[in-house]
Amino acid sequence: MKNRLKELRESLELTQEQLGELVGVSRQAINSIETEKFEPSIWLAYDISKIFHCSIEEVFIFEESKRKSRAQKSRGGI
Repeated sequence: MKNRLKELRESLELTQEQLGELVGVSRQAINSIETEKFEPSIWLAYDISKIFHCSIEEVFIFEESKRKSRAQKSRGGI
């Protein structure tokens, strides 16, 4: 999932470590989200969005994914 996390974090002059401390995750987790290697839970996405005083949709860009959703996988790839 694409995101604006790095842009928003840098606008507040926060390091990855500082942002991680604010939302209760490691610097590595923040890095993985920024580089789109990890998709946060809805609760973590919510906590992150509140740090920047914006909606989840303003931080995370939801697009049609080439990967099958969990629902599609559970239905056998329909």
